[in-house]
Amino acid sequence: MTRVAPVGGTAVQDHVALAEIELCGELIIAASAARERLSLESIDRVLRVAEERGAGSGQ
Repeated sequence: MTRVAPVGGTAVQDHVALAEIELCGELIIAASAARERLSLESIDRVLRVAEERGAGSGQ
């Protein structure tokens, strides 16, 4: 289902999409600042993978 903004100008916000865009931006910044290719551990740290795993397991 595609959502579009109503004609009145009120924007519909997809919070999941906004969070994904923010994480992509953080990953791009980290990659551009790195001298070498980012390791998988570095990518996980930027994307806060460990935090998500901890939150998903109820810790």
